[in-house]
Amino acid sequence: MLTLDPHPLLDLPAFVTTFPRPLGEMASPLADLLRADALAPMASDDGVRESVRALLRQGGFKPTGRSKPASEYLLKAVREGMLSSINLAVDACNVVSFHSGLPISVIDLDRATAPFRVGIAPSGTSYVFNTSGQTIDLMGLICLHDADGPCACAVKDAQRTKTGPGTTRTLSVIWGTTALRGRAAEAARWYQELLRQQGATVETIRE
Repeated sequence: MLTLDPHPLLDLPAFVTTFPRPLGEMASPLADLLRADALAPMASDDGVRESVRALLRQGGFKPTGRSKPASEYLLKAVREGMLSSINLAVDACNVVSFHSGLPISVIDLDRATAPFRVGIAPSGTSYVFNTSGQTIDLMGLICLHDADGPCACAVKDAQRTKTGPGTTRTLSVIWGTTALRGRAAEAARWYQELLRQQGATVETIRE
């Protein structure tokens, strides 16, 4: 279901989640974990952030400014009280990404088209990442691709495959690095535990 192009640093756990009901019909009790003082099994630091940036720079991408890793955006948003609950799938992703310091992508499997591949985006590649039609230049960035092109990355996921009220199946990928050995696997275990506690079924496709 998912293939990886050769990469010297990438450590990419991935799994599929099936929810018992559409996300719009499910409560999300996880927003309380989106606090810096929340009890969590992981915590980020400057070393984690620099290792993630090194992962993104590997293909020539510059992870700074508006193109910083999504996990860094979450850190700022949580500290400034700008982040609210979206849905169970996204909240679980954000909780684990915030505390682990690793960017995580989650897409609606029924809005994407297999097969899936992870690889560096070539020059001239971009996608729309929000409802306003804003785009991100993906050149040199490690991305998740479906049959129609890039659909997620460690900075901003594509609007076309984002979750919504009708979502029942998701694919999650954790953008880990071999420089932080074991951290991505630890984040994946916690992530899956949070989802199972809410009645979801999880199938690991990459450990």
